[in-house]
Amino acid sequence: MAAACGRMLPAGLEYVNSWVVDDGGMDRCFQLMETSDPALFDVWFERWSDLVSFEVYPVITSAEAAARAGT
Repeated sequence: MAAACGRMLPAGLEYVNSWVVDDGGMDRCFQLMETSDPALFDVWFERWSDLVSFEVYPVITSAEAAARAGT
């Protein structure tokens, strides 16, 4: 519960998993988030704007990619 509160997520934006770059500094984190309302990312970013900046990359599963590619 504490981790979820610490992320300051708006209702409807779900944390799935995260990975930290293992390069000694451990100062870069990738988080997989899920929502049906992409506008919630802006709410979340604003809550963290004094500490961190974000880059967003929409992703799909490998199965979805294969289906789109017709394989």
